Amino acid sequence: MGDRAGLDLEHGHLVVVGGGLATVRVVTTLRRKKFRGPVTVLCAEQDAAYDRPPLSKDVLAGDADTAPLPFDVTKLEVDLRLGTRAAALRSTPDGGTVVTEAGEEIAYDALLLATGAEPVRLPGDGEQLTLRTLPEALALRERLTPGARVVIIGASWIGAEVATAAHRAGCEVTCVEYGPQPLAGALGAEVGAATLPWWAGITLLTDTAVARVESDGVHLADGRVLPADLVVTGVGVRPDLAWLAGSGLATGRGILTDDRCRTNLPGVLAVGDVAQRWSERTGAHRLIEHWDDASMVATAAVASLLTPDAGPSYDPVPYFWSDQFGRKLQYVGAHEDGDDVEVRLGDDGSLARAAWSRDGVLTAWLGVDATKDVVKARAAVGGPASAVD
Repeated sequence: MGDRAGLDLEHGHLVVVGGGLATVRVVTTLRRKKFRGPVTVLCAEQDAAYDRPPLSKDVLAGDADTAPLPFDVTKLEVDLRLGTRAAALRSTPDGGTVVTEAGEEIAYDALLLATGAEPVRLPGDGEQLTLRTLPEALALRERLTPGARVVIIGASWIGAEVATAAHRAGCEVTCVEYGPQPLAGALGAEVGAATLPWWAGITLLTDTAVARVESDGVHLADGRVLPADLVVTGVGVRPDLAWLAGSGLATGRGILTDDRCRTNLPGVLAVGDVAQRWSERTGAHRLIEHWDDASMVATAAVASLLTPDAGPSYDPVPYFWSDQFGRKLQYVGAHEDGDDVEVRLGDDGSLARAAWSRDGVLTAWLGVDATKDVVKARAAVGGPASAVD
């Protein structure tokens, strides 16, 4: 967006693709900045904006049926189009057009891409449930019944949270993990091993590959078949970039942006799970697929919309949390393979703290039921590893 005039406060047309948290925050902030031009939001889902973290927690546990976000489209004067999926992007130096799957062409002066990510599915014709949307959470909850044979693929963040709910509901739970320990892909084998005591009552198969999911169950690479009444796949998500083919938009694992949310196309920004934003701290483009990032990015994005060449950099220390097995895990920073890690166990012999460092510099910290220490740890990332105990 360099050398480009900002979005006209009175008449500029902002089109947003995606209807989640990042969209709500950006549009609300933009209106507070006295932007009065038209705003069109294209949302592929049929449900108005809702919060995703409660889906695997309160909604799955039966403590809530939804988690709506405050987004008064009437008051904010937003043309919200639910059930409308974008199919193509055509960019010009002075704006561009989004083409919907229905063939409608919607011209924009500025475009915000906030399409999130889609769950990865495994090969096979058998039913695989995922947990990314409200309808998926409600459908999964209905089928977590006592005695149901539930096979979860992936001892990931989401896999552990689903396992928590399924075990609590009285299901017979088996979790299949490709790595050597639960959460090994996210935290490393040493830290993951310290969570093993939490999985009591659940059959956990590590170092186990899944070949495919069929109607008779989960087929493992070693030839075994795990019968299942319900299969839940939690092996990660990836941004859906196929519809952007031919647009000229620079992409990697996600949509590449600078540290102010700007893409290589004029007037086009990307935020949330789809954005692979440049981080000066780490010297790389990073996908930060966390609620906190989508929630806090609005100030920088709005500044880039209104004052394209004068806004602030956005490069915070990442923060993430997970509720699993009656514990709250909170993680700050971003470690890499090869970082030194120090693991501290609690009185019960399971994970209590973990800290990663490189050359004596703290890169990441994880606490279990240690909420009071999170702010201190987040401020310490990038400084001496000795700054946190």
